[in-house]
Amino acid sequence: MNLPNKLTLLRVALIPLCLLFTMLHLNGLAAATFIITCLTDYLDGYIARKQDIVTNFGKFADPVADKILTLTMMIALLARGDYFWWATAIVAARELAVDGLRLVAVDQGIVIPAGKLGKVKTNAQFISIVASLLKGPFWLSLPLAILMALLTVISGIQYFTGGKDLFRQDIKQSARK
Repeated sequence: MNLPNKLTLLRVALIPLCLLFTMLHLNGLAAATFIITCLTDYLDGYIARKQDIVTNFGKFADPVADKILTLTMMIALLARGDYFWWATAIVAARELAVDGLRLVAVDQGIVIPAGKLGKVKTNAQFISIVASLLKGPFWLSLPLAILMALLTVISGIQYFTGGKDLFRQDIKQSARK
C-alpha cells in the first residue's frame, strides 16, 4: 500500500478522535485534530499526483473518507446545536446520490475520481466545520454554510451531468435481458 492510501486510512482512523473531542466540547482540540485530519486529504492527493501513484483504491477511498469525516462532524455539531440542519441534509443527500452514481459506474467497470469542483466543495465543507468548531460568529458561519451548500449542490449536479451516459448504458443493458 502506497503512502497516499495510508494517509487516507489515517484520515479515517482520526475520525473517532475528532468526534470524541467534538462531543466533549473540547472545541480547540477538536478543531486542531480536524484540521490535521483535513491536511491528510491535501497531502495524499499531492503525493499521489507528484509521484504518479494514483490508484483506483485512492480514487474510491479518498472521497469516501472525506464524506465520512464531513458528515460525522456535521452530525456531531448538529447534535450539539452548533450546525445547520439544512446544510447537513443537503450534504447527506448529495453524498448519497453521488455514491449511488459511483456504484452504477463501478458496475460498468468505471471509477469516477473526484473532480475539481468536488475538491473545492470538500474544502468549503472543511472550512464551514472549522468555523462551527471554533464557535465563529453567526455572520460568518451562516454565509460559509450557504456557500458550502451551494457548492455541494452544484458539484452534485456536475457529477450527474457528466455521468448521464452511465444510465443510458444501464438502460440499454436492461432492455437486452
